[in-house]
Amino acid sequence: QVQLVESGGGLVQAGGSLRLSCRASGVTFSSYAMGWFRQSPGKEREFVAGVSRRGSNTNYADSVKGRFTISRDSAKRSVYLEMNSLKREDTGVYFCAAKVAVLAPIRGNEYDYWGRGTQVTVSS
Repeated sequence: QVQLVESGGGLVQAGGSLRLSCRASGVTFSSYAMGWFRQSPGKEREFVAGVSRRGSNTNYADSVKGRFTISRDSAKRSVYLEMNSLKREDTGVYFCAAKVAVLAPIRGNEYDYWGRGTQVTVSS
């Protein structure tokens, strides 16, 4: 049974930092490109960041470039999202997703598996 479990969300002040984690089970982790998405109140789910299955390629939404960093640890079967200089508009539920692919797509409907999400709230 495939499971993706996110953690690390919470309440943080604007300008602060959070580190999200997503642990995968039931999959051959090294076969999967991984992505982070978020859904803010009243908005569509959007791509945040992606990392290739070997970790050598990353891609980011323009809104988070220079502030967020995605990484993965195959030994821990985990993917991370380091978020710095957080803004109120970063508030939302953050989901990790997995796809059998070399590179991480930016379209959510291309992913095979999803976690249940973790809430990030940035206050002013």
